[in-house]
Amino acid sequence: MSSGASSTPINLTNQFLIAMPGMSDGNFAGTVVYLCEHNEKGALGLVINRPIDISLKNLFEKVDLPLDRGDLAERPVYLGGPVQTERGFVLHESLDDEGGHYNSTLKIAQGLEMTTSRDVLEALSNGAGPRKVFITLGYSGWSAGQLEDEISRNGWLTVHADPAVIFDTPVEQRYDRALSLLGIDRSFLMGEAGHA
Repeated sequence: MSSGASSTPINLTNQFLIAMPGMSDGNFAGTVVYLCEHNEKGALGLVINRPIDISLKNLFEKVDLPLDRGDLAERPVYLGGPVQTERGFVLHESLDDEGGHYNSTLKIAQGLEMTTSRDVLEALSNGAGPRKVFITLGYSGWSAGQLEDEISRNGWLTVHADPAVIFDTPVEQRYDRALSLLGIDRSFLMGEAGHA
């Protein structure tokens, strides 16, 4: 191939990126990222296993909304990545069946939906909105070709995402659960990776 580029671009939308043990970037060491979008322009994802010291109740108070859902109030907000950490990102189940739509929602093919507009918070505040939600401040972004390059240098493993890992798995088990989707466990990786 003369161009040096891959003839078939890979699309990792709706997949987990699992950081390899040798990941040197402190923003991503030990993380699992849910990829919301991946195309020729780059990639956007949310880290699903980095809780921060803010509860959803605190977050809603900061934006002057009450939170009437006891199932959510004490859940942590997560650090979705190092980009735009002052902005909220709400990952939630697809609302097609109920016809729910928000002003700024990215529908992820065969996957979840990610909303960045305040109306989803208002719906949750009123006790409505999606039942399963995961809220981050910030996101993870890669420019065109950057993620492919990191994968080719063994920075990440990829696997089709399972929403149960995001919504139903305790945070300290998410890395291992994501690895188990590939049929491997952490001890195998540690043995393979060695130490620099």
